[in-house]
Amino acid sequence: MKAIKWVGKGVNGIGLVLVVLLFALPFLWMMSTSVKTLGETITFPPTWLPEVWMWENFTTAWNSGPFLKYFMNSIIVAVGILVFQFLTMIPAAYAFARYEFKGKGFFFALTMVTLMIPAQLIFLPVYLQMSSFGLLDTVWALILPFGSSAFGIFLLRQSFKQVPEELLEAARLDQASEWKIILRIMMPMSKPVLITFALFSFITHWNDYFWPLVMTTSDSARTLPLGIAKLKEVEGGVAWNILMAGNMILVVPILIVFFFAQRHIIRAFVYTGVK
Repeated sequence: MKAIKWVGKGVNGIGLVLVVLLFALPFLWMMSTSVKTLGETITFPPTWLPEVWMWENFTTAWNSGPFLKYFMNSIIVAVGILVFQFLTMIPAAYAFARYEFKGKGFFFALTMVTLMIPAQLIFLPVYLQMSSFGLLDTVWALILPFGSSAFGIFLLRQSFKQVPEELLEAARLDQASEWKIILRIMMPMSKPVLITFALFSFITHWNDYFWPLVMTTSDSARTLPLGIAKLKEVEGGVAWNILMAGNMILVVPILIVFFFAQRHIIRAFVYTGVK
């Protein structure tokens, strides 16, 4: 029995290593390519480590366009969307979790139905609406259409439903307002879920290419993914080393955010699983 147990652990360990390699190798290849010369990126057979470490590829990528503007636009859009989502989804989730009102089930089902509608299907009416408001080619056109999240409402509603009713009754006996209950009880107890959703939302809109491409026409409102796409034209062709250096610039902020949020993500999943 012990031998079978050790074999099982060994198989699980090998499987985990293979999964890690499956996801890590493309990232490691991108890192390696970002510091190679252009000639090394097209040699065959390919090499993992460059003969000459070209750190100036990052400078070339950054200086190939208004990358600081792209970077700031990406931050404004990703953070702005997150702020609007929190302002809308927290009260909505609290109402769906703790209030009984006429049509509650219908409105919650209607909210969930929006999860099935891809952004590509509704971009034309949204585009026309942003055009009528005079918001095209501005960061507002990239923020307002995503100012709420049905997935966030669902996720936070489930978390709010797990908060003991006794805590809320005790707070109401102390004459706490509903907003105070949300801010002092519900949100602190749902902190792992909030941080997990914030990470998912940040990554999604930080990497978004389609919507900025549709809604913007100039560098004044374009984001980092569009700037990275323009790197294909650097040095008169597809300079893969410069392109990968640009992608590293795109990925690093996500890695930093994930590094600080990973503990809360694990807590969110563990907490949900235990409940």
